[in-house]
Amino acid sequence: MNDRDLLIVGGGPAGVMAGYLFARAGVQVTIFEKHQDFFRDFRGDTVHPSTMEILSELGLLDRFLQRPHNRLDRAEIRIAGHDWLVADLSHLDTPAPFVAMMPQWEFLDFLRDEGSRFPGFELEMEKEVSGFLEAEGRIVGVRLADGSERRARLVIAADGRSSLVRKESMLPLQALGAPMDILWFRIPKGHAGNALRGSVEQGRMLVLIDRGDYWQCAFVIPKGKAAEILGRGMEAFRATIREAAADLDVDALKSPEDIRLLSVALDRLTCWHRPGLLAIGDAAHAMSPIGGIGINLAIQDAVAAANFLAGPMAAGEDPDPLLHKVQDKRLLPTRLVQGAQKLAQDRVVGKLIQPGPPLNDAPWLLKLLNRSAPLRRIPGRLIGLGVGRERVRSPAAVQ
Repeated sequence: MNDRDLLIVGGGPAGVMAGYLFARAGVQVTIFEKHQDFFRDFRGDTVHPSTMEILSELGLLDRFLQRPHNRLDRAEIRIAGHDWLVADLSHLDTPAPFVAMMPQWEFLDFLRDEGSRFPGFELEMEKEVSGFLEAEGRIVGVRLADGSERRARLVIAADGRSSLVRKESMLPLQALGAPMDILWFRIPKGHAGNALRGSVEQGRMLVLIDRGDYWQCAFVIPKGKAAEILGRGMEAFRATIREAAADLDVDALKSPEDIRLLSVALDRLTCWHRPGLLAIGDAAHAMSPIGGIGINLAIQDAVAAANFLAGPMAAGEDPDPLLHKVQDKRLLPTRLVQGAQKLAQDRVVGKLIQPGPPLNDAPWLLKLLNRSAPLRRIPGRLIGLGVGRERVRSPAAVQ
């Protein structure tokens, strides 16, 4: 006997958004999150216009924007001592033509609060899933770390790049490779802004995301070199960052504990489903941090899953014959974005972070974007709206 209609493993953006949408359609949903709260150190914390379009379609955007956030509507890069404006989102024809910089715990708290309005929505914190239950060739539930078992008609894996479906090789995985890792840290600042900054020199790449009272900093390094770089000592690390951005208060970095390592991965499952189980978000496709779009692709997956499955499940139908539709719909956008990320990694980023002669000038394309406001809207559109945007078609049950 099934305890619920749907179990979701992972309380990140894909999992909580999927829980909201399925519960909205009248499906009985339980989300399992292994941590006691959402207050953890996340990375870019970017909510792009494509995600806010979905919130607008659901009637949630105004309430969402009441949460603390900053707004970014342009991107600039410093190369060879000059700043180049390369992307403009302010002209997008969308309800929110900017990137909302919001701590991810605020975003998840918001989705949880909105989901709790539906009687079928349930989020259980400090509930770690340790395995899947299988019977007669299909997944029928999950086993929790405390030894208890929960059963459902469908399980969605939304537990990120360290997903159980990956650890237990339940679905085939294709690795695309990544030549880089990221060192994340924060630098306080005294004024707000609305731009994404980058500083690029041969052998050094630093990205600065304006978070109001501090910069969220991403220092791009060659794959596997974190221990070597930090092993040179904090003074050497501060000097490197100071060379990249002289206006940063790098003395705020006191110890290696102030720095977090993000091991970059770029891969995807070649099949996202099996009877009784569907993977979405980073569980299905780990994205590079290039473009900061991983969260937003995960949200698009959740919308697609609800579009195909929520209505039929609410009507009592078997979801298994429909699971392939989610991958069929989302695979092309995933391939296109990952292809662009891999191209940027291999042809640009991977080469720039290696030692070499200093850069004396910016590439001609950056110069062209800096001179032409209309052309800057093209990368702005790609960053803000991506490809293959989903529209909410899942039903809203009568409450």
